[in-house]
Amino acid sequence: MPKAAIPTEHEGLPVATSAFMRELDRLAAEKGLDAAALMDKAGKAVALGVLDFLKGTLGISPAGATVAVAAGRGSNGGDGLVAARYLKENGVDAPVFMIPPKADGGYPAPVERALALAKESGVQVEHVSNGFEALAQALDRSTAVLDALLGTGTTGKPAGPARRMIQAIAQSKKPVVALDIPSGLDPDTGYHSGVFITASLTLTIGLAKKGLLAAHAKRYVGELKVLDIGYPPDLVKRLAAGFR
Repeated sequence: MPKAAIPTEHEGLPVATSAFMRELDRLAAEKGLDAAALMDKAGKAVALGVLDFLKGTLGISPAGATVAVAAGRGSNGGDGLVAARYLKENGVDAPVFMIPPKADGGYPAPVERALALAKESGVQVEHVSNGFEALAQALDRSTAVLDALLGTGTTGKPAGPARRMIQAIAQSKKPVVALDIPSGLDPDTGYHSGVFITASLTLTIGLAKKGLLAAHAKRYVGELKVLDIGYPPDLVKRLAAGFR
């Protein structure tokens, strides 16, 4: 039996590849939508999605709940930092466990800004490189996990701290909300290389990613929700026409 084709539209909007999203972000920046502003909108929308998940799906009051946030180095991690800040404002304990920057430099500027704002708001941030005891303890006491490790800009098998963190999350058996895509899942194909997150809910940013709609990926994606963060509709439509 032939494989089911991945749809080109989802909820009336085009389905995006990773290349599509890179170009969309570039064109949005040219129109004055800077990365920091988009990150704040994305993180806030994710936080609201997590709050709905706690209340609606898990039947738990956010006040007193703990959501461990696993954050990567890039924009996905930055979105996670923003989400942690908004979760904390709503009574959720949201400690962040973040992959440290590479030795030859810091985080991208929008991520550095999100990190500073999170710390100023009282979010506990711990860099994870070798010791994973604190992460394991946090996962053990957590209500749920926000996976903000790897986004659409990452391909291939997760390695280093990201690999260890994904494995720890999987071993915890806690419900996971994935930010944009479940870490370890290819955004264009929906396949994985053996190290991956299985999410109960995936909150994808702006547009549904192609790999998330593949039939074989549904077991890892869980429920899929697309979060509108203000990409201009005319820009999305024009870009989609060029990618057909």
